[in-house]
Amino acid sequence: QVQLVESGGGLVQPGGSLRVSCAASGFTFSNYIMSWYRQAPGKERELVAYITSTGRSTNYADSMKGRFTISRDNAKNTVYLQMNSLKPEDTAVYYCNARSGSYNYWGQGTQVTVSS
Repeated sequence: QVQLVESGGGLVQPGGSLRVSCAASGFTFSNYIMSWYRQAPGKERELVAYITSTGRSTNYADSMKGRFTISRDNAKNTVYLQMNSLKPEDTAVYYCNARSGSYNYWGQGTQVTVSS
């Protein structure tokens, strides 16, 4: 059974930092491109960042470059998103995604709220 379980969301003040994690099971994690998406209320889901299966390459949405860092630990079947210098507009549900060929899996999401 495929599972992607996000954790680490919460409430943080503007300018603060937060790290969210996604633990994967039920598939060969090291074969999959892993991504983080987010969806704010009333908005479409958008790509935040992705990392290739080996972790050698990453890519970020323009508004996240320099503030967010995606990483993975294939030994732990886990992908991370380190978020620094958070802004109120970063408030959203953050989703983990695993993709390989025609296989595409989603987690249930974790809420991140940036507010004073």
